[in-house]
Amino acid sequence: MKSLISVLLLFFVTQAVCQTMTGSELLSKSIAYHDPGSNWPTFNGKLIVSMETPDSPNRVSEIEINLPAEYFSVFMTKGDEKISYSVEKGRCTTCVYGASVNKDPNEKPCEKAKLYKNYYTYLYGLPMKLTDPGTKIHEKVGRKKFKGKEYLVLKVTYEEAVGKDVWFYYFDPNTYAMEIYQFYKGDPKKEGKNTGEYILLTEEAIVNGINMPKNRAWFYNKDDTYLGTDRLQ
Repeated sequence: MKSLISVLLLFFVTQAVCQTMTGSELLSKSIAYHDPGSNWPTFNGKLIVSMETPDSPNRVSEIEINLPAEYFSVFMTKGDEKISYSVEKGRCTTCVYGASVNKDPNEKPCEKAKLYKNYYTYLYGLPMKLTDPGTKIHEKVGRKKFKGKEYLVLKVTYEEAVGKDVWFYYFDPNTYAMEIYQFYKGDPKKEGKNTGEYILLTEEAIVNGINMPKNRAWFYNKDDTYLGTDRLQ
C-alpha cells in the first residue's frame, strides 16, 4: 500500500511540475546542475573519448576545446589509422599520419574539421548549448516514462539555417540532470517516424567544474539497435 501511495504521489508531483514549469525554466535548472559555476562560456580544456562500436576497433579521440580562443582540435587513433583536424578562428588544418589511412579523395578537409568541432562541442556542451542562437525551446514541458523511469521532457527545434532535426531531452525530475536525448529527422509523428537515434547517458565526470556525462550509448529509434558507446576517459 505504501509503495502504491509513493507511486501516486510521484505521479501527481511530476504532473504538477510539468503544468507549472516552462521549457526555459527546466533548461535553466538543468544548466545549474551541470554547470553550477557558469564555466562553459570560457571552457578551455582537453577531453579523451574512446568510441566503442560493434565489430570494429575502438577509436580514441584526444580533443582540445578553447572557446575564448575559438580553437578546436581532435587527434583520432583507430588501429593503425591516425588523423587530426583543427579549427582556429575559422582556419582549418588536416594532418594524416601514415599511409594506412584511406582518405576520401572527395573529402573537404575544412568541412570535416568543422563537423567534428560542432559535434564534440555540442555533445559535451549540453545542456548549455541549448542557449545558442537559432535554438527554439518549446515551452510546454512533457512527462514520459523511458526505460522504466519517469522524466521531464524538453522539446527543441532549430531555425532552418541551423538544423532540421527535432530533439527531445529527458531530465531527472528531482535533480534536473540530463540523462537521455533523442532526435528525429523531422516530425516524429510524420516524416520523421522511424528515423534518428536516442542516446543514454550514464555516470558523470567533472571537467573544469562541469558535470559531463561520462558514457553515451547510441541506439536507433526504430528498432533499438545498439550503435556504439562514447566513453569519456
